[in-house]
Amino acid sequence: MSEARIVAETRTEFGKGAARRTRRAGKIPAVLYGHGTDPQHLSLPSIEFARIVREHGRNAVVTLDIEGKSQLALTKTVTVHPVRPYIEHVDLLVIQRGEKVEVQVPVVVTGDPAPGALVTQELNLLDLEADVSAIPEQIEVSVEDVPAGTQITAGQLTLPEGTTLKTDPEQLVVNVVGATTADVGDEGAGEEAGEAESGSSE
Repeated sequence: MSEARIVAETRTEFGKGAARRTRRAGKIPAVLYGHGTDPQHLSLPSIEFARIVREHGRNAVVTLDIEGKSQLALTKTVTVHPVRPYIEHVDLLVIQRGEKVEVQVPVVVTGDPAPGALVTQELNLLDLEADVSAIPEQIEVSVEDVPAGTQITAGQLTLPEGTTLKTDPEQLVVNVVGATTADVGDEGAGEEAGEAESGSSE
């Protein structure tokens, strides 16, 4: 995982009112903590940090420039407004190069199963321990041509070298089941509806 760099400012005002003023100024309230240090209240440029999350994922490693001093940090929690598309608050964890951290990484299912099979994803996030310089953005699991009746557990997933699984290895991640008559009927109805709409527009 590549690193990003961002300038952070120290906050001296706290509380909901101060947080709203920070956001109105185009910045995100943040707290930096860990490694026995006192929590630091910071503000981050909104647009720049949102871009970092989009490009580097939920576990973005950032180098913070705090009043001319550099500090490596891991994005631990990003709180997004429940309705409006903006970040409300960020928690950052102090980290050091060469150490390992526990993170949650998204599981992404790829491919199409064998004919007559349906895929159910039972687990969306995987708990891993990884070096701060090699945190995977996602873990892919392929179901290409996998037959009905197949179950894939966390322990069967292929992880990047140097990464340790912390989730229970017996935890079910993907369940491939046989399509029922109702499932096939729904798909057929959808295709017929599409053909009808296509025909009516001609």
